[in-house]
Amino acid sequence: MTTPGALAPAPGRAARRRAARRTGRGLAALALAVTLVGLGAALFGGPLAARGTGELRVPATGTTTVLRTAVFTALAIHLGELAGGRLTAGGPAPRAWSLYAALVGAAGSAGQIAVLASVSDIDMATAYGTRDGRLLLLTANGFLAAAGCLALRRPLLALLPLALVVGAEALRAHPEQYTPEIGAALTAVHLPAASLWAGGLLYTLRLMWLRRADRAGALAVLARYARPAAWLLALLALTGTASTLRKLPPDAVLTSAYGRVLIAKLLLVGLACALALLARHRMRRGRLDAQIPARAELAVLALIVVVSAILTVVPDPHWVSARLGIR
Repeated sequence: MTTPGALAPAPGRAARRRAARRTGRGLAALALAVTLVGLGAALFGGPLAARGTGELRVPATGTTTVLRTAVFTALAIHLGELAGGRLTAGGPAPRAWSLYAALVGAAGSAGQIAVLASVSDIDMATAYGTRDGRLLLLTANGFLAAAGCLALRRPLLALLPLALVVGAEALRAHPEQYTPEIGAALTAVHLPAASLWAGGLLYTLRLMWLRRADRAGALAVLARYARPAAWLLALLALTGTASTLRKLPPDAVLTSAYGRVLIAKLLLVGLACALALLARHRMRRGRLDAQIPARAELAVLALIVVVSAILTVVPDPHWVSARLGIR
């Protein structure tokens, strides 16, 4: 006959469950904190960076930044999950978020068209006919096509419309008259690399949480992510440096909103790299707490996404140089 005490979970299992609940609450608190900080930065970061620069105020900066953050986040989640399939090694995988991400990306792109029409005092049909309107429409349709691929259970086909999203964003970000094709090419490489870094880490941490009972298996997931992530970081450093050299005049680093936001982004990237190195050091020593700096790295990367969105809405730094007579 089974006694009531025999039905109780073993002390070790109960302790692990309590620890998992505490970790879950901690992760929820971290996610909420990052969301609030990111939202505040998106809404007020652009105007604060432009304070004292003499630059013209860009209308609807906060709204546009929030919508562009949604687009960048959607692209990162989708590409991260597509690349994350190799991390599962045939084992269980976390629930897919790609479909929701694609729909959010489409909504974010469509929302920017509405903002464009509002601030330009034109109707939606006219907004669609502008250069930015056409590119944003292409981005929205690219995300919708990617969602359709998922609905048809052909996730790899989503790479084609997502490539259109990247291309449209690269062209939209470089309307300048000076060598726009070079800037677009750099962005076309930089954006997917950054998306794979952030989105891939998100998927990795979700997969590690799913396999947390198997320490060796969880660490193996992080190791499979860490190897290509190092190459992504090198690619980001090269394209980011080239983009900065061609777009930011040296004398406008501190006198333009673009330069100030870029400094903030570089500091955050440095912090993310330091956390990544710490996580990989612990991983090599077989310590499961490598997840802790990796989670902090993901939080910093989320803020980098917001700062990157701010960079796309602040005024062109060459305007400051022209105003000051700098050549």
